[in-house]
Amino acid sequence: MKSLGRTLLAAAVLVCAAPLAWAQSSGPNLLIMGEDADEDTVPRNSRVFNRVMNALAEQVNEMGFNLYDETAITLDNFAQGRVRRTDAELIDIARSVRQPPIDVVMLFAIYASAEKLSYTTKIRARIEGRLLQVTNGQRIGNFEVVSPNSWRAPVDCSRECILETVGQNAKTLADDLGVVLTDKLAYLVDGGAGGDGSSKDSGGLATAYTLNFSRFTEDEILDIEEYLVVFSGYISHRTTRATMRNVEYWYESKIESSRLNRNLRKMLAQLEISGRVAMDGNDVKIEKITQRGERRKPKKSDDW
Repeated sequence: MKSLGRTLLAAAVLVCAAPLAWAQSSGPNLLIMGEDADEDTVPRNSRVFNRVMNALAEQVNEMGFNLYDETAITLDNFAQGRVRRTDAELIDIARSVRQPPIDVVMLFAIYASAEKLSYTTKIRARIEGRLLQVTNGQRIGNFEVVSPNSWRAPVDCSRECILETVGQNAKTLADDLGVVLTDKLAYLVDGGAGGDGSSKDSGGLATAYTLNFSRFTEDEILDIEEYLVVFSGYISHRTTRATMRNVEYWYESKIESSRLNRNLRKMLAQLEISGRVAMDGNDVKIEKITQRGERRKPKKSDDW
């Protein structure tokens, strides 16, 4: 087994001057998706829905995040124009997109109604929003905005009039919701502040990886763990499955997938282990390439 000092020194070479996950770019890749499975929500094919979507997108763009259009990135492999989609469908779509890979989904749902009275029309609206990390399903922020009691429309307001009034007012609510949610995300990405109000040592949004090591000996796994904990952006890891030759880890880090891939390959080289690293999204398989060895033979003895 390699000594701890030698291992840490080699690992330090891998991570020195390595920025954290989002420090190399303008932030995580975002996708805005509307939840309309509830029959009481405004459906995806409504003009009100589109105005809210555009208002949220504007706030995300103003914060400088990488925002992608759902239709544009799912045009080839997914059915378009579907309404009343479930959460399971939305999350599955976000996880399935690989070019570009989506890190965070901003989900929103719109509830709106109009009550006609003899003297006026009362407009009510509520928009719920939440941020979901795609890789591990973690909810990283949520907020709700509600219309004031002062929203009104003319007493003889037609359906067209009501749609325009609701849309205009809902857009105002969406602007506020977008500001709050993007601020929450920016706080996480930039590192926020520590408990004493000081700036944290490092920022970035944590990402969960599944690392599956196959055909390694117990001693080799011990050496490998010494590397994993000193890679840049490391947060924590836990063993989720282990046998005599296979170990699987749940690995949380702020490291970019490309740098993790590179570090794992360099780690194998440092440990003088021939291996293969295959990455599919956040699932990483590291397989040792073994050579045929000589079968151990029993010693000869005159006593037999």
